[in-house]
Amino acid sequence: MAVGWDWTRVVIDHVHVRVRHAQDSIAFYKTVLEPLSIPPIWEREDGAQFANLVVSDDLTHGGPIHIAFVADSREQVDAFHKAGSDAGYRDNGAPGVRERYSSEYGGRYYAAYLLDPDGNNVEAVRREFD
Repeated sequence: MAVGWDWTRVVIDHVHVRVRHAQDSIAFYKTVLEPLSIPPIWEREDGAQFANLVVSDDLTHGGPIHIAFVADSREQVDAFHKAGSDAGYRDNGAPGVRERYSSEYGGRYYAAYLLDPDGNNVEAVRREFD
């Protein structure tokens, strides 16, 4: 068990998700990542990059996968879920503490989940240490 893990350490440069329809996915990620203050870095007809996430058109899309974005507060987790739900995206878990993912070393795990247009599970999570 990784006692005292530094959750601020960056270990992945980026994740690339191949999707069926880039424009649908771009709309989804713009909607749900805006409350987390994650803007698109670049955007084209066939894809976009949102910080460490790249989405692009590919007829043989990957997935389903799970992507978890860091939130700075419970309020950001709630806003992420509300933005996606209000825009008509599919709920996959309302905001709340997930006891099964919470631990002394991993913190209290507060998260919410939505499904993107390709059925990928997209999460906003706040790890709380006190």
